[in-house]
Amino acid sequence: MKLGMVGLGRMGANMTVRLIRGGHEVVAFTRNPESVARVVEQGAIGADSLEDLIGRLEAPRIVWTMVPAGDPTEIMLAKLSELLDEGDVVIDGGNSNYKDSMRHASELAKSGIRFLDSGTSGGVWGLENGYCIMAGGERDAFALAEPIFKTLAPENGYIHTGPAGSGHFVKMVHNGIEYGMLAAYGEGFEILNASGSFPGLDLTEIAGIWRNGSVVRSWLLDLLYDALQKDPGLESIKGYVDDSGEGRWTVQAAIDESVPAPVTAAALFARFASRQDESFSAKIIAALRNEFGGHAVKPEKTEGG
Repeated sequence: MKLGMVGLGRMGANMTVRLIRGGHEVVAFTRNPESVARVVEQGAIGADSLEDLIGRLEAPRIVWTMVPAGDPTEIMLAKLSELLDEGDVVIDGGNSNYKDSMRHASELAKSGIRFLDSGTSGGVWGLENGYCIMAGGERDAFALAEPIFKTLAPENGYIHTGPAGSGHFVKMVHNGIEYGMLAAYGEGFEILNASGSFPGLDLTEIAGIWRNGSVVRSWLLDLLYDALQKDPGLESIKGYVDDSGEGRWTVQAAIDESVPAPVTAAALFARFASRQDESFSAKIIAALRNEFGGHAVKPEKTEGG
């Protein structure tokens, strides 16, 4: 089928190529002409504006957006609401907050435009391995777009989750779980690395054998093994861990529903801690231990000292 793809970053470009390989006709647009040219080389139809992209599609049009959550998505959906017609479908494949997606569906529906929020997981490996798709929205819109989901996903890798917002809600919780898994691997390998009883443990070899038959085996462990093979001490990587919002939203959803989620919350706060060159909280604790118990404190290093 024919569709438009707006946003050609790492995910959007690879998804475009996978769709083309699957026999779909993709009209592609982003503000960077070089990014458009790269997917045109792979068989996409290039558009030089959003209006041009819409004009190259036939009703009912399907436009998939892969732009950052927040203002970029808000601006894009506002423009599409002015350009599309009743019966057309917009798919938001980014990581928008599910409450925003519920609002987007309601606002677009005023113009008769159907909206699907598609939680999309797979990262840079999705081109070859496929993307896990969690799509919320009207059933008839999902049915119309289903050939797209079927091509993007591996076998049994996509689902209609329910009404608008549910796709991004499920993806949000998926990413919250990911936070906890990553934190557990990080802590475990730090314990191994710090062991005084068994110095020199081969972390690469341990990660490698855990991939075979172990109850902690996973794709993430495969990726860790690959990373350790390239850089056994991870000396080229700074221990700074960013977050794109989903972990925060998952913790907030847990609070809203009175669901205990200590692992997810701790994993989120650990990411915050990774960004501190110096922890003021740790200074407070050290000072208090010194005051009440006379415990030694380490002096702050001064320049040249």
